[in-house]
Amino acid sequence: MSPLEGPAPVSGEPSATTTVASAPPLPAAPDLAARAEAMLLGLAAGDAAGWPAARHRAARMPRWTRRLTRELDTFAEENATTTLPVPIALNQPPEPLRLGPSDDAEWAAFTALTLVAGQGAPGGVRGAVDAAWRRLAAEVAEASADAPEVESAVLPLRARISVRAGLGNLAAGLGPPATGHDNPHYFDDAACVRACVLALAHPGDPAAAAALAEYDARYTQDGDGVHGARAMAAALAGALAGAGPEAAARLALAQLPAATEIGRNARQALHLAERARDDGGAFGLVPLLEHRIVDHVYSYGIAAAETVPVALALAVAAGGSPAGAVPAAACLSRVADSAPALTGALTGALEGPAAVPESWRQACRTLSGCALPWLAGTDLVELAGRLVAGDGGTPGGMIRT
Repeated sequence: MSPLEGPAPVSGEPSATTTVASAPPLPAAPDLAARAEAMLLGLAAGDAAGWPAARHRAARMPRWTRRLTRELDTFAEENATTTLPVPIALNQPPEPLRLGPSDDAEWAAFTALTLVAGQGAPGGVRGAVDAAWRRLAAEVAEASADAPEVESAVLPLRARISVRAGLGNLAAGLGPPATGHDNPHYFDDAACVRACVLALAHPGDPAAAAALAEYDARYTQDGDGVHGARAMAAALAGALAGAGPEAAARLALAQLPAATEIGRNARQALHLAERARDDGGAFGLVPLLEHRIVDHVYSYGIAAAETVPVALALAVAAGGSPAGAVPAAACLSRVADSAPALTGALTGALEGPAAVPESWRQACRTLSGCALPWLAGTDLVELAGRLVAGDGGTPGGMIRT
C-alpha cells in the first residue's frame, strides 16, 4: 500500500446519510488568515494561468471581436495555416485581455460571499447556500420567461453547463439532489472549486468541510462531481490547519470511494506523483498525468474525475509549492480550465503567506466580472479577511453551518 493511501475508504456513494472514512479534527493553525488569503489568491492565480482564462475574460470585449477570432480560426483550418488566432482587442481597450482571474475565481467569490452571508444568520451557512442558489434560479426563471426553453435563456451571468442546468432545474421547481442528478454535467468540477472556499467554514475539520461541500454540490452535481467536492473540501480543511501535502492528499482520498472513476484516478495519480519525486517533480509528472489520467475523448476537460486527481498529485509532487504545481497544471491543456485553479487553491493553503508572488498577487486580486458581472472590482484579499474575521471581528473562521 502506498504511504499516501492510508486506510482504504469505506465503499459506496457518500451522501447526506453516508459517512466516509475520515480523520478527526485537527487543531486550528495560528496563521489561518494568511492561509485563507493564499488559498483564494492561489485559486485566482491558477485560474489566470490556464489558457481558457483569456477566452473567459474576452467575454467583456465587444461581441464582434470574438466573432472575428472565430473567423480567423476557420481561416486557419481551411487554409492549413499553423498561425492560430488568440483573443484580440484591435481598436478596443485591451484591459479585459490582460492576465487575470476569470470564471473559477468569480464563482469562488460567489461562494465566499455566501459564507459571509451565513455568518450569524438564523439558517447558518446552509441556509445561505440555499438562498443564494434560489436567488439565481429566480433570475433564470425571469430570463427564461420569453425563451423557448430554459437552456437558451440569456442570463445575466456566465456559468458551467452543470450550473446552468442546476439553476434551470431549480427554476422549474426541482430541488437538490434532483437538480444535480438530473443534470447533463453532473460529473464536472464546478462544485470542486466552490468546495475549496467552503473548507474555510471548518478549518481543521475535514469531515465537516466535506459534508458542507456535499450540501452545496448537490445543487449542481452528482456522482464524481460530489465526490470531488468532498475531497477538495477535506484536503483544504487539512491544509488550512497546517497539514502537509501528503496528509492533505490522504484526507482527500478518504472521501473518494475506490470503486469510482475519481477514486481510481486519484490513487493512480498519487502513485505517479511518488514516482516523479526524483524525476523532475511536478514538471516531470505532467506527461504521466497527460497519458494516464487525462481523457482525450470528451468535448470538455472539466470532469472532476480528472481535475481533482491532477490537483492532488501535482500538489504532492511539488511539495506543496504553487510555484512548481500551478505551472505544471497549466501545461495540461486539456484540463487547464480548472485544474490549475484547484491546484493553486490547495498549494496556496498548504504553503501559506509566501505562496503567491507579489506580481501574481497584484494581477489576480481583483475580479473583472467576466462571469458574474456584479462581482467586478471585488478584492479577494479583502474578501479573505472578511471570511476569517467572521465579517464582524470574530477570529478563527467561526462560521456556523
